[in-house]
Amino acid sequence: MKGVMLQGTASNVGKSVITTAICRIFTKQELKISPFKAQNMSNHHVVLDTGDLIAISQYEQAKAANREVETWMNPVLLKPLKNMETEVVFMGKSQGLIKGANFKDNYYSKALQKIKEGLLQAEINGDFIIIEGAGSPVEMNLKERDLSNMAIAELADVPVLLVADIERGGVFASVVGTLALLTEKERSRIKGVIINKFAGKPSLFTDGIDWLENYTKLPVLGVIPYIQHQLEEEDRLYGTEVSFQPKLIDKETDYDRLANDFAVNIDTKKLLEIMEGAI
Repeated sequence: MKGVMLQGTASNVGKSVITTAICRIFTKQELKISPFKAQNMSNHHVVLDTGDLIAISQYEQAKAANREVETWMNPVLLKPLKNMETEVVFMGKSQGLIKGANFKDNYYSKALQKIKEGLLQAEINGDFIIIEGAGSPVEMNLKERDLSNMAIAELADVPVLLVADIERGGVFASVVGTLALLTEKERSRIKGVIINKFAGKPSLFTDGIDWLENYTKLPVLGVIPYIQHQLEEEDRLYGTEVSFQPKLIDKETDYDRLANDFAVNIDTKKLLEIMEGAI
């Protein structure tokens, strides 16, 4: 299918915000965008009018894309609770509680089926799919039953952009190290890098861009400064549940401002070419 997946060198690198910005950028170009996150682990969710649950990030991404919010956009939601328990939600409906690693044994095949169903709906209902990954694609102890990153990119058959957070330092090692741990097949899906949360003028990072592009042979599509926004934080402490009613969330102005700020710092033409499969 046509689209792109945003994967990060780590958690909290800004994948959710960037995905939201991309959804609004191309929606403003009159394209129908399907936001998607296969598996989300978060206690921060929205209760839809149907009573179904969806993670806050996919709710906001759907709104940024001017789409009706549908549970296939987040087919698997894991709500971590206390005492090593997790509530499992498939397509917005609770499946009960599991403990520890039992998810792999009891729910993996069912979760994978729901993700496949969600991807089919995303393809049917949009011109492009914008997929948000989770954490890092090279958590080596989790790759065997990946439901969040490269396995999803392969199922959807979409290119991948790697997002790195420069705010905490170590951006070169995080990009190069992530690429080094990918298989050759996985590495071939990576079509570009986005540097996020840059302090100061992005033009001051020219030498850094040159080094990354020369070393990785990948284009740096943009260096994104830290952008002020009013989006909700997806990650919360385990056992702390935060839910919203849709009527309490109205952020049209913020979506537009986020998209505008993001667009001036990224090569949107090349991004669209990647989404179309031209690169």
